[in-house]
Amino acid sequence: MSRALALLRSAHPEPGAAVTLAITLLAVGAGHRGSRLVLVALTVAASQLAVGWVNDWLDAERDRRAGRRDKPVAAGAVSPRAVGAAGIGAAVAVPLLAFDLGLPALLAISVATVFALLYDWPLKNTAFSVAPYLIAFGLLPAFVVLARPGHPAPPVWLVAAGALLGGGAHFANVLPDLADDAATGVRGLPHRIGAAGSQSAAAGLLLGATLTLVLGPPGPPSWTGLAACAAAVVVLPLGWYAARRADGRPVALFRAVILVALIDVLLLVFSGRLT
Repeated sequence: MSRALALLRSAHPEPGAAVTLAITLLAVGAGHRGSRLVLVALTVAASQLAVGWVNDWLDAERDRRAGRRDKPVAAGAVSPRAVGAAGIGAAVAVPLLAFDLGLPALLAISVATVFALLYDWPLKNTAFSVAPYLIAFGLLPAFVVLARPGHPAPPVWLVAAGALLGGGAHFANVLPDLADDAATGVRGLPHRIGAAGSQSAAAGLLLGATLTLVLGPPGPPSWTGLAACAAAVVVLPLGWYAARRADGRPVALFRAVILVALIDVLLLVFSGRLT
C-alpha cells in the first residue's frame, strides 16, 4: 500500500486531479452523459498520469542531487523503473480509452498528450517550455467538443482560453520548484524570467483566459461571466499576497491559479454556451 501511494504521489496528483476535474466539468457543460462522460474523464486522467509519471521518471537523478525528499523516487519510496513503466502504460492507455469517442477526439487528445510529454523532454529546459502547455491545454477543450456525437468544430475562443489557462498553469506550476530547478541547471522560460516575472505571467495569462471566456462567445457578457472576472481579479492578488507573506513560497499562488481555472470552467458549465 505504501508503494502504491508513493507511485500515486509521483504522478503529481494535485494539478493532475485539478485538470481532470476541470475537463470533466467542461464535458458535463458540453452535454456528455453516461459512458461518454466516463470515457472523457478516464482519458484525461490517463494523460495527466502519463505526464506526471514520465516527468518524475526523467527527473529522478536530478531530484536526488537536489535532495528532493518530497519526490517519492528521489526519496527511494518507489523505483524509477516502476514510475517509468506506469507513465508509458498510462500514455498507451490514452488513445485506447478515446477510441470509442471518434477519430477527431482521439487525435486531439493524443496530440495533446504527445506535446505534454515533449515538455518532460526535451522542451522543459528551453525557452520554449511554455509551448507544450499552450498547445496541450488548447487541445483539451477541443477534445471535449470533438468527442460529442457528430464531432462539431470547437469554437476558436474556447481553444484560445484553454491555451491561456495552460500557459498560466505552466508558470504557476514551476514557481514552487524554481530554486531546486536552478540548482540542477534547469533553464525553462520561467527560470529565465525569474519568480516575479513568472508570477506576473501566470496572473496575466489567467486573467486573459477569463476575459476570453466572458467576451469570446457570441452575445453580450453575462452577469455570471462578469462575476467570474471579478473573482479572478480578487483571487489572484490574494494568492500573490499570501505567497509573499509565506517568505516568498509560491504554493498559495499556485493554488489560486487552480481555483481561477476551476472558476473559468464553472463559468462555461453554467453559462450553457457549449451546448
